[in-house]
Amino acid sequence: MEALELWLVRHGETSHSRDGRMAGWTDVPLTERGEAQARALRALLDGERFDGVWSSDLQRAVASARLAWGEPWLDPRLREISFGGLEGEPWTEIDERHRAALVRFADFDAPGAETLEQLRQRVDAFLAELPAGRHLVFSHGGVIRLLTREAGEDGFLPTGTIVVLDWPARQILRRLDNPVSSPPPFARD
Repeated sequence: MEALELWLVRHGETSHSRDGRMAGWTDVPLTERGEAQARALRALLDGERFDGVWSSDLQRAVASARLAWGEPWLDPRLREISFGGLEGEPWTEIDERHRAALVRFADFDAPGAETLEQLRQRVDAFLAELPAGRHLVFSHGGVIRLLTREAGEDGFLPTGTIVVLDWPARQILRRLDNPVSSPPPFARD
């Protein structure tokens, strides 16, 4: 089996992640704290070599990549799950059934939203095209949860956090927390 190491980075803080709003495909920018988190990642990545640097095409991930590393290749398959009609809604105000499905990360079926199976299919398609090597990937909480879950860890990472996976072995190699403090995650963006 060929080596495939994924350095997964959750983008920096946005107003939606800070305020507990659903951001999915809503294209919100980084806050000042989010920019500081992204710049702080540069020190954690210093000296590392990658065969590819990738990012979701949403501005919060692209800006994080540019501030933390440099210019990435953009791929919309790395976007967060689309929350459909729940986009922009406060986490505390969405229907309990939808909140419970997102917490369990199973059976999510909000109106106009993407299913978790659709998310899995597009992320799997991205991974299937990725050549062997070490890849730095700037993405979102749901995408990273989908992948770390396969390695036995289930939960959302705080904004600006890095987790390193040996993908063929489905093993987490390490987690690098951001030196710029991050509040506990609320929104699933």
